[in-house]
Amino acid sequence: MPRRSSSKSSLPRPTDAELAILRVLWKRGASTVREVLEVLNAARPEPFAYTTILRFLQIMTEKGLVTRDDSAPGHVFSPAVPADRTKGQMVSDLLERAFGGSVSELVLQALGARKVSAAELREIRKLLNALDPSK
Repeated sequence: MPRRSSSKSSLPRPTDAELAILRVLWKRGASTVREVLEVLNAARPEPFAYTTILRFLQIMTEKGLVTRDDSAPGHVFSPAVPADRTKGQMVSDLLERAFGGSVSELVLQALGARKVSAAELREIRKLLNALDPSK
């Protein structure tokens, strides 16, 4: 049975391998199995087999994570949900499960986990200023 987050209307939570495939599809758009395979294998010391990626995409189709275009020649897949919605759902799930709903604990943990670049800090400050009701 697929893992789901607590919300009834939410999509299944992608596994690490499914998330890697989704990243390829979000970046490239509709892609064949071979195109996804080439992108994934470019960054791996041990390459995936074509049939492995095809099977992942078939499972992801069943779970509602991707759609398949049957009118196109070959197997062409697209993400079923935009990246921001999937990432937002994953963050919400993490927020509830690991941090008991505390946004400040999540942010403090994220900022303390690794070095933050100057550009990232500017983005964070800009977002905080936009969220600050006193400004």
